[in-house]
Amino acid sequence: MNQRAYFLNFTINCWLGLRLEFVGNCIATAAALAAVLAHGADSSGGSAFSGLAGVSLTYAFDVTQPLNWTVRMASQLQTQMVSVERIQTYTEMPTEAGLVSTAVEKPPLDWPMAGAISFNRVDLRYRPGLPRVLRGLTFSVNAKEKVGIVGRTGAGKSSLIVGLMRLVELDAGSITIDGVDISKIGLHDLRSNIAIIPQDPVLFSGTVRSNLDPFDQFSNDQIWTSVKRASLQKAITSLDDVVDEKGSNFSVGERQLLSIARALLKRSKVILMDEATASIDPETDRQIQQSIREEFRDCTTLTIAHRINTILDSDRISVMEKGSVAEFGSPAELQRKPNGIFKSLVDAWRTTRSIR
Repeated sequence: MNQRAYFLNFTINCWLGLRLEFVGNCIATAAALAAVLAHGADSSGGSAFSGLAGVSLTYAFDVTQPLNWTVRMASQLQTQMVSVERIQTYTEMPTEAGLVSTAVEKPPLDWPMAGAISFNRVDLRYRPGLPRVLRGLTFSVNAKEKVGIVGRTGAGKSSLIVGLMRLVELDAGSITIDGVDISKIGLHDLRSNIAIIPQDPVLFSGTVRSNLDPFDQFSNDQIWTSVKRASLQKAITSLDDVVDEKGSNFSVGERQLLSIARALLKRSKVILMDEATASIDPETDRQIQQSIREEFRDCTTLTIAHRINTILDSDRISVMEKGSVAEFGSPAELQRKPNGIFKSLVDAWRTTRSIR
């Protein structure tokens, strides 16, 4: 990208230099033509006119260099002002909330103990002036309940996770976990107690141990136990196995299993899975779903998925549409709705499956 930008700047300077030379020559030609015409109209000026004409032509031929400098400096000033605008934008950018909760608002040490989540008329937009991505979102998730979240593209599924993790502050409404309003506590207290398994998990260059336990909080036995519970013992021979940058030496499925192992190690009561099985093969998908069902049975789980079959065994389903909950209930209940959105999604999945 740097070479492309440099080459573009070089070619633009060549273009500018050629045209400024042309403009300078036009000015010199106009000055010479004006001197000839003026002398022809009034030839009584004599040597005084000749001297004045010579000085004029001299300055006209030299105008190219100062003109070139002036235009280039004006262009450079305009370019550098972008940096000033960027700095001004950063100074006006609102800062994130505090990492640590105040003594008054600090949640209990064992929070969240149950994992009950409640969304109360939640509105969310990514920045002022943009339309709301969540509109009056209201529903509750009981402790240890498995809730699947579905909806078409742009329905607000991932924005729900964004609001729950406080990556963007809410426009209105509140989200509570075990009765604690998450907007009142520090970001570290919130995020360290929630485990998230994204579609494309991020691994850092280092070792398996440093990725599973970056703060050295657990023993080797505890880490190995979480690795085995996540069915990773075949892929990992040692906790000191090297992890390349972004985990490129692991498949997508193995990276997601590592995220599951990390969640098991943290013993989080709230598990968020944002389309965690959308880009892997069915066999790895089955393995991941089995690990989730067996190991997270005592946790509250929110699963966002494009594959309907991954959430058909959920306790309840939340169908998102235009940033709010269009349908909410058990899978069997929603499939009985004649013109329901979830029923249409299940029918489309079954049709696609039968064709294959």
